[in-house]
Amino acid sequence: MSGLSGLNKSPNGVIVSVVQLQLPVVETKKQLTAQAAIIVSMVAKARRNLAGCDLVVFPEYSLHGLSMATNSDIMCAVDGPEVRSFQQACIDNNIWGCFSIMEINPDGNPYNTGLIIDNFGEIKLNYRKMHPWTPVEPWEPGNVGVPVCPGPNGSTLALIICHDGMFPEMARECAYKGADIMLRTAGYTAPIREAWRFTNQSNSFCNLMATANVCMSGSDGSFDSMGEGMIVNFDGTILAYSSNGRSNEIISAEIRPDLIHEARINWGVENNIYQLGHRGYVAIDGGAKDCPYQFMRDLMAGEYCLPWENDIKVVDGTSCGFPKSKRKYNG
Repeated sequence: MSGLSGLNKSPNGVIVSVVQLQLPVVETKKQLTAQAAIIVSMVAKARRNLAGCDLVVFPEYSLHGLSMATNSDIMCAVDGPEVRSFQQACIDNNIWGCFSIMEINPDGNPYNTGLIIDNFGEIKLNYRKMHPWTPVEPWEPGNVGVPVCPGPNGSTLALIICHDGMFPEMARECAYKGADIMLRTAGYTAPIREAWRFTNQSNSFCNLMATANVCMSGSDGSFDSMGEGMIVNFDGTILAYSSNGRSNEIISAEIRPDLIHEARINWGVENNIYQLGHRGYVAIDGGAKDCPYQFMRDLMAGEYCLPWENDIKVVDGTSCGFPKSKRKYNG
């Protein structure tokens, strides 16, 4: 159904291209500016590569690199010059884009932020990573929830970042809010390869939602990112996949939001996102609509606690060189 990876576009299709961008080294403002220019050039490449492309997706850390540095010189603002250059690239190439920045936070650690920009240069979605990859990442936990936005050709888009996708609740939230295409951007390295693949597929299947997923690629001299561009259909089947992790390769496929909507309306068996809130509707009119899950009730009450909680060894960032935080979360 991918139309030969987007070469043949249907009237109802959305062609998504994900970029396995070469992992950069960014330690100075000059390097940041140069990397932003590389991303802009890759937006143009995506347009040249596939005339019908609607949306080009760049990985997490595509601007910042994997250093985990929180140096204010290389942090970005949503209205800063780097983002403005991305907005102009979308205008110049008449294409939607998804981009990654590390966002200045005057009240604490920076946010790991993802932006979706339309072909007129307007920021349509601004998302802050909900689940930083602790203990490795120092980013402030996101405080804007999981937004969705209208996308190209009648689609509805959501964005989650890397480790977010290991929490089934994140993809479920995207679908619950109406997303038919979920983007997952990442900087993952090779040890996560198998988990990356099967969570991408399960996120799609469990929510009748297409997903477009991509990591950074290549080495920065310390880390080796894996690429793994992967576009998955709503039934969990893979539409396009790059197994070689080649840097700067663009992987594309056509997604059909109309068929996703058809499945969500007409499927009985395995319409899991509906059945979650309508348990056993054969036996009970409308199904049971309670919350039978203890962890959900405890989370809502601020009392989430695992049976083995007191035995967990890694509960801060000291093992990765970060000082133990004394700040409390206030939303």
